[in-house]
Amino acid sequence: MQKIALCKAITKNLKAHLRVLHDAARAAHTEATDETSKADNKYDTRSLEAGYLAQGQARQVRDLADAITLYEALQPRDFAADEPIDLMALVQLDADGTPATYFIGPRSGGLEITCAGTTIIVITPASPLGQTLMGKTTGQHWTTKRGGTTINYRILSVQ
Repeated sequence: MQKIALCKAITKNLKAHLRVLHDAARAAHTEATDETSKADNKYDTRSLEAGYLAQGQARQVRDLADAITLYEALQPRDFAADEPIDLMALVQLDADGTPATYFIGPRSGGLEITCAGTTIIVITPASPLGQTLMGKTTGQHWTTKRGGTTINYRILSVQ
């Protein structure tokens, strides 16, 4: 799989989210500053709540814009078979017979992208799985308990 295409797919997805969030932030700002949102009495907090919403959405817009900038600046690289997992690794993992593919990116963990017919989940080095994977190599395995269930993991490949 070409990581350049993957980074472009991630950027495209983030830009789509950014457009939606930008429109929502603008609508919340309009609601917060609209004359009809003026408080009718001391218990009416519509304008205040809309202002808080607009601030939160504006912060998310900035975070998404920063993530887009990071992904557009990334220089994808391939990993040798015995090279430890690091940022920009595409990792195929087996969890008790269930395969999954993860891309270790700088931001936007949890994002699911379909690229070249494969579903890829973006994780960051700061996530629990990202922390576990960092430094491991193809073929390594480990066991963890989650909710009383033991799960066996094995790294199938690192690209």
